[in-house]
Amino acid sequence: MRAGLFIAGIILLVAGIWVIAGNGSYRQTETLAQLGSAKIEATHTKAVPQWIGIAGIVVGGLLIVGGIASKKR
Repeated sequence: MRAGLFIAGIILLVAGIWVIAGNGSYRQTETLAQLGSAKIEATHTKAVPQWIGIAGIVVGGLLIVGGIASKKR
């Protein structure tokens, strides 16, 4: 259990730092026009919001602390 908390915490912490550094993005495709089976689509690359990175860092840190604290019991 504590090893799982520790590993999950590290993964969330690293992912949060990755997003804060500006490297997190996703693609969104939307249909602009459609006529029968033909359609015109646009694909946009959008950045992941900074608050998600901050939340990942906070939750990851809490999980790491929880994994270390449960080890001492």
